[in-house]
Amino acid sequence: MNSDAVKSTTAYDFDCLVFIGRFQPPHLGHLAIIREALKQARQVIVLVGSAWQARSLRNPWTFDERQAMIRSGFDDQDNQRLEITPLLDALYNDDVWVRDVQRKVRDLTSPANARLPRIGLIGASRGQSSYYLSLFPQWESISVPLVEGISASQIRERLFRSPGSTDDYLSTGAYHDLPPEVVKSVDRFCKGIAYHGLLEEQQLLDQYKQAWAQAPYPPIFVTVNAVVVQSGHILLVKRMAAPGKGLLALPGGFINPHERLLDACLRELRERLRLKVPEPVLKGSLRGQRLFDEPHRSWRGRTLAEAFYFALRPDQQLPRLKPVKGGDHARWVALADLEPESLFEDHFFIIQNFLGLPADLGTF
Repeated sequence: MNSDAVKSTTAYDFDCLVFIGRFQPPHLGHLAIIREALKQARQVIVLVGSAWQARSLRNPWTFDERQAMIRSGFDDQDNQRLEITPLLDALYNDDVWVRDVQRKVRDLTSPANARLPRIGLIGASRGQSSYYLSLFPQWESISVPLVEGISASQIRERLFRSPGSTDDYLSTGAYHDLPPEVVKSVDRFCKGIAYHGLLEEQQLLDQYKQAWAQAPYPPIFVTVNAVVVQSGHILLVKRMAAPGKGLLALPGGFINPHERLLDACLRELRERLRLKVPEPVLKGSLRGQRLFDEPHRSWRGRTLAEAFYFALRPDQQLPRLKPVKGGDHARWVALADLEPESLFEDHFFIIQNFLGLPADLGTF
């Protein structure tokens, strides 16, 4: 028996180690954890979070792009032991998210024999990884020291500050944060259309923050959204300007200083979409409401959204819409056609909360 065969049967402490992250982008700290996992486990599963979401300043790269960047840091032999799979967030239901992780790991580690695999969860000792480590008590926990001085959020800030500073960073400092092949991938990305769209959003965000720079405290914004459903369709608007230009969104907006939240929601439907449903009928179809407060849910900063769920009675004819000239384009979209990557900010997860859409897109 050769040495590789001996190692494959006896040397590993775990059958499988699981590493969960967003990898926006994959940096040297992430690769250090994966390398440690490869030393300790026969199989390593990398679950890439925030998959299937629209590009944004917080999520610039798609799953396929991140998977390619991760694999570029390893040779063919290591890549054969790496399973890299997408993971859809469930921002407002940890139990749904945990169940999705459990199912993916179960399906990827189904034993060929009767012996149950020894599974562990590996991550950095601080930050988001340490939170993940606490959610799966059935698996052993492996904590790896955090690589100091590397932060994905700081990398993104450097990349979207301005084209000039981005070029300087990629030619010098990026090699302290990113593997060489990832630097090349990021450099190609920064020459494309998607990058320049996000750069426009960064410039708008900078202007937005500047307008509030003199406020005594960081502002907290309050908005409303309407989840209006009838006959297997949901009412959405297509955003005509940045941020999120071209994406679909729930109808809604900011509240006025002297109105109640439900009144603000009804006003948005009446004034901006001219939804042809009488207000008493809308109020009678209200089936639920909830505050959505994930800290990173909005590009503009801390923004709370109160969403109202209206379930209209089934009818062969969907209510007519007549959006205000110059406003966002409204449409009815079949529930079967909903795709997270086409929806603005966290609006897919707001819809998911009320309608119970599955967390795993494979079940759509």
